[in-house]
Amino acid sequence: MMALVIEALIALLILTGAFFTLAGSTALVRFPDFFLRLHGPTKATTLGAGALLLAVALYFSWHDGQLRVQEVLIMLFLFMTAPVSAHLLAKAALHLGTRGQVELPRKRAGAAGWHGVPSGRSRSSRRDAASTSAMKKT
Repeated sequence: MMALVIEALIALLILTGAFFTLAGSTALVRFPDFFLRLHGPTKATTLGAGALLLAVALYFSWHDGQLRVQEVLIMLFLFMTAPVSAHLLAKAALHLGTRGQVELPRKRAGAAGWHGVPSGRSRSSRRDAASTSAMKKT
């Protein structure tokens, strides 16, 4: 009876992990904005990978009869590093002046419906150039 409960719990964790991993991957492809694309994989895919790792840890701990710590440590490392890397990517995008809209691979620049990042300088360098040209005029 206990084996059936553990197998059901493992199956539920695998299905949950697969669903969240698929949802995060779909969000990466479907969302139009850089910041939204960043949000999908860091939240949903991290939760999916965590559920899968928990299922693996539970299965091998139950099968071998001893606690498996490696998978839990990998899961903790993933949960600690994914938000930090997402934060750094978002901060770099803000620093570079990304307005959020980036070119999708399936659309070309200049095509109807394309809302890409303007080529050339970032927002801060455009501001510096504008202030420099305003100083030259006076």
